[in-house]
Amino acid sequence: MSGRPGAVTLTVVVPCYNSADYMRRCVDSLLAGGGPEVEILIVDDGSHDATAEIADGYEEQHPGRVRAVHKDNGGHGSTINVGLELARGRYFKVVDSDDWVDLMAFSELVSTLRRFGTDDADVDMVLSNFVYEKEGRGTKRAVRFRRALPRGQVFGWDQVGRLRKTQYFLMHAIVYRTELLREVELRLPEHTFYVDNIFAYMPLPAVRRMYYLDVDLYRYYIGRAGQSVAEQVMISRLDQQLRVNRMMMEHVARTVPSGHPAYRYMTHYLEIVCAVSSTLLLRSGTDAALATKEALWRGIREEDVLLHRRLRRSALGHITNLPGRHGRRVTLAAYRAAHWRVGFN
Repeated sequence: MSGRPGAVTLTVVVPCYNSADYMRRCVDSLLAGGGPEVEILIVDDGSHDATAEIADGYEEQHPGRVRAVHKDNGGHGSTINVGLELARGRYFKVVDSDDWVDLMAFSELVSTLRRFGTDDADVDMVLSNFVYEKEGRGTKRAVRFRRALPRGQVFGWDQVGRLRKTQYFLMHAIVYRTELLREVELRLPEHTFYVDNIFAYMPLPAVRRMYYLDVDLYRYYIGRAGQSVAEQVMISRLDQQLRVNRMMMEHVARTVPSGHPAYRYMTHYLEIVCAVSSTLLLRSGTDAALATKEALWRGIREEDVLLHRRLRRSALGHITNLPGRHGRRVTLAAYRAAHWRVGFN
């Protein structure tokens, strides 16, 4: 079944897997901040708890606004794939079930998207800020783009300024035009973690018109036991981190020429992902992991010499490839100093 954008302004997909303990905060925030022009697809990925019943309850209580979708387990990517197939909204966003949105900011987002629909502006991507809600910490960190992106206007890649190493457009910051995702035939891998990077990365060469809404919209919760972004969990799933890293590298190397307007930003994003992969391999501390790190960078060089040169000469590329034991100590010290600021744990 495939929907097409119509009267619905925004489709929000909420991927759920055993989310019964926390999904209500997410869905309630979407219902309170949105309205009848926001479609909420709760996609239950074969959960074993009460997720399915909670989703059905929301659909029954909010007919026409909430749809409960039940499917066999296929992982985070598969829930987004199904959501994209069913979406009826002109625009498309993903909000994970342990995260939520700020009500006022979400209302402003919907109003902005509605205006684009009325004006037929064909804005491909809307960006907003996100906030790390770290368990046990009173201080919250917002990632904002106001120094790098124009505000209150539609702009292109040539107007994107320099981003810091802690700034990149995660899935949490992005709303895509639904038809753009269908045009590029976005399909995320199943049974794979960290595919939110692919969602935020692969469509970028097709993006021409952007808009930055400077509101702290997305609340990104960090600290739940077993969460995929916890450091030890990431180390245990390094094969999947590396798979996603490789897919991103091959995508830009094979399909995005260096003169493309999005190339500079895409290498910036890839630089950060390669640094995360390299540092986690160093953190694991085994000879096999060190060999894998060398293979990662060798593979980039074999795929695209120019891309390899850009990544290695970058600040993060240089730090994560310092030679010898001293180099590894410097890399890990830098990683620990930046750990909270980057927000991977």
